[in-house]
Amino acid sequence: MDAGTPKRLGVVGTLVWDTIRYRDGRLEQVEEWGGVAYALSAFEAALPDNWEIVPIVKVGSDLSESAWRFLRSFARFDVETGIRVVPQPNNRVELVYTGPERRTESLTGGVPPWLWAELGPLAQTCDALYVNFVSGFEMELDTARSLRSVFPGPTYADLHSLFLGVGRSGLRVPQELPSWGAWMRCFDAVQMNAEEFELLGRPMGDPWELAAKIVGPELKLIAVTLGPDGAGYIAGAAFESDPLQWPDTRHLVATPGPARSGIEPAEGPEVVGDPTGCGDVWGATFLAQLLRGDPLQSAMIQANRAAAKNVEHRGASGLHLHLRGRLSTQGDA
Repeated sequence: MDAGTPKRLGVVGTLVWDTIRYRDGRLEQVEEWGGVAYALSAFEAALPDNWEIVPIVKVGSDLSESAWRFLRSFARFDVETGIRVVPQPNNRVELVYTGPERRTESLTGGVPPWLWAELGPLAQTCDALYVNFVSGFEMELDTARSLRSVFPGPTYADLHSLFLGVGRSGLRVPQELPSWGAWMRCFDAVQMNAEEFELLGRPMGDPWELAAKIVGPELKLIAVTLGPDGAGYIAGAAFESDPLQWPDTRHLVATPGPARSGIEPAEGPEVVGDPTGCGDVWGATFLAQLLRGDPLQSAMIQANRAAAKNVEHRGASGLHLHLRGRLSTQGDA
């Protein structure tokens, strides 16, 4: 690639029209874009200047005009390559907070998953990929396996909604991840929150012990967000802080050396506000800082700070400006 040509980060996920309600009456109801919008905003704020962002998103025709307006409001998005308008109704989620971290989540609508025949050519236009399982239906396991086999760049996935089933009336319910080993081997690094991490480790009883056994030359890093307590990690011997080196060890049988783990606590007192999207902001900032050349712990510190700033901001509109420390105007995209 020519030195003057921007590198391209593909961001696979689902734009969701959020309705956020607060039962304690602290805040007024929010209705606006969410889902992968949080990660996209964080990448806009944190990625190095020599990177371009390529949203790879299917949008329902009922909300396509609003989605286009939102996506075109960002300075360095390539919105021509990876946006597809589909006839199905767009994903809509109602979040009802019953406490600072506790909430119920209901899903309606639903755009179809990416097939490999659709996703493959889009991925090949990118140098790295971030996959955010916002709905949990962004792609099937066979598509993820094809992505692993063909895409030569680094891959990072927030597995979040793969751990959520859909119950009555669209209510999302926690579930163990079927074929979890196969899913995790499809990516160089994965992220989950503390509850999902516990679900992952339930068969063994200790998720940290399980994680230490499964990181290696294929899956190199598991990042675990811990809410107001910060974040933890389990890194295999093959892990390098530079994501562009992650593909180098793929398909090796093993790499010498033990796994390492640690926790990077959040700074200062707990921030009170709206925690929606904190995990998405954390993961996008973390990956962006690694692409900037930060070592692991420094990238985690910056991600913790960005997640805390996200709590102070309601919704995704103007979030990238807020994360940069600039004034933003919030409103309907």
